[in-house]
Amino acid sequence: MINRAAILIKYKDPAIKWINEFDPLEDGPEITKESVNQDSTVYLISHIDADTPENLKLWINANYRPLFQTELEGWYTDESVWPKMNLSRFNNWFDVECYPVVIDTVGTPIEDDDDE
Repeated sequence: MINRAAILIKYKDPAIKWINEFDPLEDGPEITKESVNQDSTVYLISHIDADTPENLKLWINANYRPLFQTELEGWYTDESVWPKMNLSRFNNWFDVECYPVVIDTVGTPIEDDDDE
């Protein structure tokens, strides 16, 4: 077991609507809730920040902006099409699932792939 918790960001209808409205491939298939939430990004956070619902809420309130930016950037790197980011919109667009127990089954050091 490692001293981290995992959170997943799940998209709600308003976020999916935004993705589809700004889709540069207008003739491509629409993104659905099922398809967008099939491959969620996992964010590791301190287990202390996830040990109670209150602590998790405090952590999200303090960190929603970088989460929001990462999710938007995954769709469109052009920040001019991004909506204004605030906590209310984040909560309206995303659900956060938390998994407070993370077990490392590999047993080798965790390395940053960007360091290569």
